[in-house]
Amino acid sequence: MKLAVFGFDAAEAAQIRRMRSYLDSGFEVTGFMMRRGNMNPDFEPFWTNVHLYQTENESLRKRLGVVFASIYKLRAHRATLAAADVIVARNLDMLAIAILGSAFTWPRPAVIYECLDIHNLATDPGLKGKIVRLAERWLLTRVRALIVSSPAFVSEYFAPVQNWRGPVALIENKIWIGEDGPSRPSPPTPETARSWTAERPLRLCWVGTLRCARSLAILAETAERMGPRIKLSLHGAVHFHAIPDFHEILAERPNMTWHGPYDYPSGLEAIYTNSDLTWSQDLWQWGRNSTWLLPNRIYEASYFGCPSIAVAGSETGRRVEDGLGWSIPEAGAEALYDLLQRLSPAEVTEKRRDLLARPENEFRQRPEEIAAAIHAGLEGVRTTTAEDPVRST
Repeated sequence: MKLAVFGFDAAEAAQIRRMRSYLDSGFEVTGFMMRRGNMNPDFEPFWTNVHLYQTENESLRKRLGVVFASIYKLRAHRATLAAADVIVARNLDMLAIAILGSAFTWPRPAVIYECLDIHNLATDPGLKGKIVRLAERWLLTRVRALIVSSPAFVSEYFAPVQNWRGPVALIENKIWIGEDGPSRPSPPTPETARSWTAERPLRLCWVGTLRCARSLAILAETAERMGPRIKLSLHGAVHFHAIPDFHEILAERPNMTWHGPYDYPSGLEAIYTNSDLTWSQDLWQWGRNSTWLLPNRIYEASYFGCPSIAVAGSETGRRVEDGLGWSIPEAGAEALYDLLQRLSPAEVTEKRRDLLARPENEFRQRPEEIAAAIHAGLEGVRTTTAEDPVRST
């Protein structure tokens, strides 16, 4: 099957993972991709790729401009689009480009909308939000199926707000690893169990795309309160437009260190096996997208046996409470501090052992899951269980 995949950034880590998974699942793939300047500037796609335009984070005016320019640019690629069996559009602006751009083609491929996040404009109660929801609703009438990474995207938004009743496939943000590894570590034994000492304090990591100012503030205050009893390690690309004072915050706290971007997936093993716990909660759009999503952090950490910390009442918190770690009652440094004071090395070791005893497919994506989601969507099979009453917008 031939896929045409529309993505907002060819160099973004999750996009790279998904393209690799499509190729490893046996699909023939052509990408139609934007680029953004804040991630992997030297990256070159390993798939057949049509570069659309350079765009920017949080620059709505420029993003609208490149959407219309990209639609026009697709006229030169009509034959490639017409040859595709399926178009997969990742996020709303790419869906608009895919649907309007494919109007130039015949026959028109089926379109699957893969929603990675519910954009804050889509939940805005004002005029902008109503316009975005109306546009998305119109685009959804031209979509064959919906792919989501969390069931809450359907139960909290697509079903009650957008009245979506079509096929839904679930592809969770699990870790993507080739057959050559890295493999899971061995469960801890009494000889390898860790304790926390002055020489080796509790180690807490925050891994991935670092864009949540509220999470950084909670971790920074916790680092301040615990002092030398804790070491916080931050790994990944920083979105400085979202946390412009990132370097200043870390400079004031010697027990916080940013290690920069890492190789995926080869760099994950060292990060998580050298950490006792990981902060897994996204708070960037709390009460909306961040409350509903399931981040890749919980799958990566669990695969390598590192327990997660999340906030109760969120979809992430509910999943973490199901044996992946611990939740705190509210998103604040006081609650995090209380949990870390209460946890013992023995409890953390036992949780690590339990995680490593769980089947790896709970956390590791398999090619069959990717292929099944594409085929299920096209065949009209619903693979989520989210069915909520309809609410008005």
